[in-house]
Amino acid sequence: MQTGGIRFIICATLAALATGFATPAHAQPPTEQATRQATERAGHRAAPAVPGRAAYLFDSTTGAVHFSKQATRRLPVASLTKVMTAYVVLREAGLNDIVTINTGDVRHAATNDATSAALRNGERLTVKDLLYGVMLPSGADAAHALARVYGPGEARFVAKMNTAARSLGLAGTRYANADGLPEPSGGYSTALDQAKLADVALRDPMLRTIASTKRHAVRKSNLHRAHIWANTNKLLDMTPGALGVKTGYTRAAGFCLSFAAERDGHLMVGVILGDSKADRRFQTADRLLDWADDQDAADDTDDADDV
Repeated sequence: MQTGGIRFIICATLAALATGFATPAHAQPPTEQATRQATERAGHRAAPAVPGRAAYLFDSTTGAVHFSKQATRRLPVASLTKVMTAYVVLREAGLNDIVTINTGDVRHAATNDATSAALRNGERLTVKDLLYGVMLPSGADAAHALARVYGPGEARFVAKMNTAARSLGLAGTRYANADGLPEPSGGYSTALDQAKLADVALRDPMLRTIASTKRHAVRKSNLHRAHIWANTNKLLDMTPGALGVKTGYTRAAGFCLSFAAERDGHLMVGVILGDSKADRRFQTADRLLDWADDQDAADDTDDADDV
């Protein structure tokens, strides 16, 4: 009996070890609940709840992924589209180039009930100022003017946007226009792709400066009237080290946010898509950044203990 009991224990142990090392043929990614439970068991604070349809947060400095929820799901991204618009313009134009606003640019924002930079027909502004008009107040009029000139025409400009998306490896992205409005339809991206794009955009010193600016004033001149544009990204006032990047909203897309912050020498970049509440996306991003910072601090402590 004792020999049989020992043999049974050994066989059970070997079976358990084999089960532990085996990898299922079609292993599924862990659920958010399982990930949260594993995090708690490891001694780390659980990730904050993210109500949006999709989200992604990673450390651009190390490549570590801190949070992922439906990150490759294709969704409309509203005015996050304008990050690519700015990216393409900076590769096509000189910052001091002059663009003349026409009635089509003004009418485009007005007829689509879109956010605007309050531009008027006949104004002549630099590309640099118009990029502020695109990124801070999310001006559809400014985006339309830039696409019209540097396509030339929106169709050619959108083709350049999609070419840039392919070259950057944004496999889940297709742009239909330069501003993210619902018409024409067919545009989409993913939280993962938009985080990658934000990371690339922030490597451009000019775009990084624009995205992180809270307020930009254009003084009146003989070419244009005065403009004052405030950044729609409330995270800039909420989070230490915040760098923007872009807000967005349409009924189809919900409230979206592309964001980044510098923490302890690390650049954190994230995206939230499809929240149903405007301010909650900023609060969620703030909590995600704090949480990721805590995880890094805990990991550094663990590494020090292992030395």
